[in-house]
Amino acid sequence: MALAGGSEVVHVPVLVDEVGFLLRPRGEGWVIDGTVGMGGHAEVLLMTSPASVRLLGLDVDPEAVRRAGARLARFGDRVRLARESFGNLRSAAEAHGVGRAHAILLDLGVSSDQLETSGRGFSFQRDEPLDMRLDPSRSETAAELVNRRTEVELARILVEYGEERHARRIARAIVRRRPLRTTGDLVAAVRSAVPRAAWPRRLHVATRTFQAVRMAVNDEPAALRAALHAAPALLEVGGRLGVIAFHSGDDRIVKQTFRALGSAGFAELQPSPLGPEDDEVRANPRARSARLRVLERLP
Repeated sequence: MALAGGSEVVHVPVLVDEVGFLLRPRGEGWVIDGTVGMGGHAEVLLMTSPASVRLLGLDVDPEAVRRAGARLARFGDRVRLARESFGNLRSAAEAHGVGRAHAILLDLGVSSDQLETSGRGFSFQRDEPLDMRLDPSRSETAAELVNRRTEVELARILVEYGEERHARRIARAIVRRRPLRTTGDLVAAVRSAVPRAAWPRRLHVATRTFQAVRMAVNDEPAALRAALHAAPALLEVGGRLGVIAFHSGDDRIVKQTFRALGSAGFAELQPSPLGPEDDEVRANPRARSARLRVLERLP
């Protein structure tokens, strides 16, 4: 994250060089950024593509759409933005007249702006209301989820979405401490549940819990599966689908989907995902767990 003009947050996207090199179209057509966020990847794709390339950017977060619009305004009518989930990729493309795309990108991470300034409780570094909705119009907040779900359901969420080893302990602590209203309440529950000697060295002890709760609130795995089902059919011959995952469960879904498409006229560019270089991790530690997989539609 950086500041422009002394105040405006400028999101620095992860693996931007890799995305620009592997997904930039060589000819006229469409690019779909299914998670346009702050517009960082979209900006690079537009800058490295011919002027005949247009971009459809989707995001469920209205503030992200607004900021992406400001960042991409210099590209004029080459850009269309819509407040829409990438889980509705096919219908969004149809609504904007996109029959085929040269490239489709899905970045499954949370932006620096959402973590640092949204006030919606994505980060354990500040004491904020437990909201965690990427789309503020969704019905269930994080507070409602942790206060209403059973101990068994909470433990399942923490294991499935966070791969949290101490899921049962944490779920028990959450239930015992209810009601939880702020991120500080949730952090305190995790701290009380995990023995101090078991706290990870490189991660905050609440990292996996916050990730799991956010994914459950926004039903992120379901949206990913829907997008992976729709995206291949939208690709032009030679078109590419790139997915940046930060969680091993998401990456596993992408890997399995791409492998299954190998017998249907598609191929992964590389058998293993691309990760960030050391310089990028030093400049942006949040990029550490990013993994990019790219699928190409064969002739």
